[in-house]
Parts: sequence; structure tokens; C-alpha cells
Amino acid sequence: MTGEGRKDDPLTGPVTITASDSPDQPIPSPELRDLYRGFEKELLVPLWTEIGDLMPLSPRPSARPHVWRWSSMLPLAERAGELVPVGRGGERRAMALANPGLGGAPYATPTLWAAIQYLRPGENAPEHRHTQNAFRFVVEGEGVWTVVDGDPVAMRRGDFLLTPGWHFHGHHNTSAEPMAWLDGLDIPFAHYTGATFFEFGPDEVSDHSTPSRSRSERLWAHPGLRPVSRAERLPSSPIAAYRWEHTDAALNDQLALEDEGFPGVVEPGHAAVRFTNPSTGGDVMPTIRAEFHRLRPGTLTAARQEVGSAVWQVFSGSGTVRVDDREWRISHGDLFVVPSWAAVTIAADAGLDLFRFSDSPIFERLHFDRTLMEGQR
Repeated sequence: MTGEGRKDDPLTGPVTITASDSPDQPIPSPELRDLYRGFEKELLVPLWTEIGDLMPLSPRPSARPHVWRWSSMLPLAERAGELVPVGRGGERRAMALANPGLGGAPYATPTLWAAIQYLRPGENAPEHRHTQNAFRFVVEGEGVWTVVDGDPVAMRRGDFLLTPGWHFHGHHNTSAEPMAWLDGLDIPFAHYTGATFFEFGPDEVSDHSTPSRSRSERLWAHPGLRPVSRAERLPSSPIAAYRWEHTDAALNDQLALEDEGFPGVVEPGHAAVRFTNPSTGGDVMPTIRAEFHRLRPGTLTAARQEVGSAVWQVFSGSGTVRVDDREWRISHGDLFVVPSWAAVTIAADAGLDLFRFSDSPIFERLHFDRTLMEGQR
């Protein structure tokens, strides 16, 4: 039998093992049942009853492909803004994506958290810090500043902003309009490993100024240039904000090079950039990879499978995404999840821009990573 025979039962204990009359199992007998009772008493589980679940021939994640509609989420966030205060205690007005395969847990995948955070005009989200690595991606709007270790960072449409683990951060909205954005964190991974710490900071953000560029950008965000004063390798990127104008220009240049017959795109009609840590050249954070993808009108990507999961958000345009046997139309703001080893293809209508984040750094560091592209074996 498989893991279906092992259950949490308050009457018999946390382990229950049932003898199964199947070809790959021992023949049921009173002696075998007595052996299994002994295992249960000592909290032992035999591998031969579990191997199909523990060691499948290929990944069988619990998470399922799913899409969340921006057109449905944003009105709910607005309503939450009317009913739910933001401040000490609840800390953030954030609404997490709950993958339908994860039993109601507020997780997009077993390793990744994704949520819509909403801040009304004049509101202040108090400062705190935590073990978990975090970022913000702004799909629309402006007027909020996030303050990271006392450094005010403007949040504007298309910007990708970092809050690495154990850095104090808070937000304040200086505009007359509310603003919603995507939060991404490694909460499920940190929670599962029992590695989390949390600490409250000031009730108000430590700096209410509104500079157009943060101090971290002035020091680090110059293409190809690194301050000589900072020679150390940092675990996370010191750049607080990767600005949309640079992302947009890089993607346009890749497609222009393709038009001129030079290499640069991932595949025909598909430009992509990865946000990197300038002190190492690697990913922006130890547990999270972030990318931006642009598809020309009519482009269909090759099917891709990889170990590890990813969350995508449509920035602009429209198209169709297929994840294994599920297919959806997608447009501005929609979010969809690609579980581990699920095959994903994306088709653009009149062009499509997408932000993507994944847990790839975790699997690469553990040497569990594997990728399969359409046409490969």
C-alpha cells in the first residue's frame, strides 16, 4: 500500500498502518498485522508501505496550477481597506493567495507566499523585520514609499523592490489615492524549516521624506559599476529598487537585437531579464529568483518544466497560459502559479509583459534542480 494507510488518529496514535493485499506488498497475515501494531506503538513507518509517495518516478507536488484574477482581487482589497485597519498587530493589509492543493494554507506554493497588499491614502504600515526574504512588485499606481532600514524607497508602476530578511521596513502612502501591489516572500519555506524570527520596530516609519531615488540606488544602481568602498559579497542585493525604465529598455533592446539578426532573446519573440545581486552576479535573494518576460504579438513559448515552483503576474497585454492540462486566458494583473515539474506554455495576443518569481535558488543550492524544454529528453 501507499501513504494512504498512515493517518493521524487521536484514538490510536499519530501512526496507523494497514496491511494491503496488493502485488508489491507482503501477504496480509495475523503476524504482519501484529508487526504493524508494534511499529505504530514505537512511531515507526515502514518504507515499503510509503515508497510510492515518498519516492515517485517524477515530482508529484501537492500544489495545483491556478489563476487569480486581478479584476476580482482588487475590489476585495478595496473593501478590506474600508473594513480592516492597518497598524500594529495585524501589521499589514495583505491578502495571500491560497493554492487549492495546499489545504487552505495561505501559500501560493509549498515554498512561496504571494499576496496583494493595499494601503489607503495617508496610511502608515508600521516597521518590523523578519527572517523571511520579501519583495514588492508594482503592477499599477504610485505614491507609496517603503522605508528599508531608514532608507525611503519610492514605489512606482513596474518597479521591483527588495526587502531582504532581517531588515526593518515599513510603508507610507503620501498620495491622495490608494495603492495595491504584489508582495512575494519565502514564508512557507522559512516556516517549514522552523527558522523564523520576527521583531517589531517603530509604529511610524523612521523617515517620511520622499526622494525620487533611495540611497541604495545612488550607491549601487549604476549599470556595470560597483562602489569600491563595498568589496564584500552580500547575501542579498543591496539595490532597494530596480526601476521600470531600466527593465523596459533592456527588454526593448533584446527584441531590437533580434530584429537585427543578433542573439539576445530566450527564444524567437521572447525577451527576458533576471534581476541580480551586483555584489555576486547571482540571484537577488538566497531563496527567490525574479525575472521579467516580454513576448512579441503572436509569440508562443516552448513548453518548459523545471523542479521548483513559480508565480507569474501579468503586467500588461493579454494572452493564454497552459499549465499541464489547465488553460486560461490572462490579462492585466492576473496571477498564476506553476507547480514543480508542471509544463508551462504562454501565448501572447498583441504582446504580453509578465513578472515572474520562483524558488529556483533553493533547488540549485541543493543540486535538486532539473529543467526540461520541449523537444529535449
